[in-house]
Amino acid sequence: MEGPAETLSPALPNEVERDAERLLRASCERQLKLGTAESCTGGLLASLLTDVEGASHAFERGFVVYSEEAKCELLGIAKDRIDRCGAVSREVAIAMAKGALQGSHADIVLAVTGYAGAAPVGEEAGLVHLACARRGGAIEHLEMHYGDIGRGPIRIATIRTALKMMMDALGHD
Repeated sequence: MEGPAETLSPALPNEVERDAERLLRASCERQLKLGTAESCTGGLLASLLTDVEGASHAFERGFVVYSEEAKCELLGIAKDRIDRCGAVSREVAIAMAKGALQGSHADIVLAVTGYAGAAPVGEEAGLVHLACARRGGAIEHLEMHYGDIGRGPIRIATIRTALKMMMDALGHD
């Protein structure tokens, strides 16, 4: 690997870039492919994981599924599940991770759905659900309450959490 992420570098804290590099290096060493299914982060995690030169082979693919329709069409989530549980829920995050594993050749997938800005009436700004799935293994879920700290800070906090979850999934060989 040549060095820090180039495209996102000005916007990201140094430790986030270092964590991404560590994750990619560990993935390469273990010959495992990574994937993402992102809603509220809008592809930011996939962008970060493809931004480190010399490690592109570690990232298999990403799904940006911002709308409910995209979650259903690209990840195979039943519309009635979203209607019943809500697009921002534990159930949908886990279903997103399962769908991304099924629709890819990735070994580890991180899925994220949440409110990275103003939430609808009755919902919590900064509520984010993350699910990390390893092919043939367990699915880990985290519910984060970042608060109403703004769209950018919520996305960066979510990326920090996502990178940690993916690193933890890599460590369980």
